[in-house]
Amino acid sequence: MSEQLPGAAATDPMREYMTLYPEVVRAGSLQNALQTVADRAGYGLPIELTSSPGRRYVAAKAEADGRSTNVLMAISERKFLVNCWAQDIHTASGSTQDLSEVADVMHSWIQGNRVRELVVQWAFLKTWELADADERGDAVQARWRTIRRHAALDTARERDSGWQDLVEAAFEQPRLRVLSPGRAMYWFTLSRRAAPPICHDLPRTRPLGNGRFEVTFADHRVQEVDGAATTVAVILDGLPDDAVPRPSGS
Repeated sequence: MSEQLPGAAATDPMREYMTLYPEVVRAGSLQNALQTVADRAGYGLPIELTSSPGRRYVAAKAEADGRSTNVLMAISERKFLVNCWAQDIHTASGSTQDLSEVADVMHSWIQGNRVRELVVQWAFLKTWELADADERGDAVQARWRTIRRHAALDTARERDSGWQDLVEAAFEQPRLRVLSPGRAMYWFTLSRRAAPPICHDLPRTRPLGNGRFEVTFADHRVQEVDGAATTVAVILDGLPDDAVPRPSGS
């Protein structure tokens, strides 16, 4: 017979989490359990429910001043999945078995710790180049480094259909180099800011193969072009006058 914890009757939605998360089951939800830990530590940190009704008992979040930390309980093993965000930028993620560590991370991130401080203090958290670059203020440069590296890898793996030529031709243009590049499915995009939401009023293009490209403009005009350099010239010609970098959130 399986162990029955207080508050974990057969009809309790937390019943399947009894063995792995006894303290959470006793508290009735992850929100309640985290709030207890945060209050005990004197953090004064309000823990909230997530917006997903299906995760009402097994997920929680804390947010303030554009920063947030979301936590979700894994079901197959004891693991609290932690994700930190700044505005709409995913900055760090990881998992731990320790509920106190989760509360500590939530408090530190909401209090304004930098992402590098966070991942140094808690080894279970990981970050990545773009998140770190955004915090340093050079996210656009980091995105160019990333997209150029990926385009070169595509060429090396013989999966390229003009991507590297297109990316390098765009990078050579100062007016495009200050914009944030992106790759959405088969499309090469440009945005005034590196953080979401990206701009949708700038020309975008995709390789068609055999050195040809399709350029789509904000007014839905479509133009097919031969050669990466000519394609970039068409993109430049189609840029609106206000296609200049903007700070995140603007």
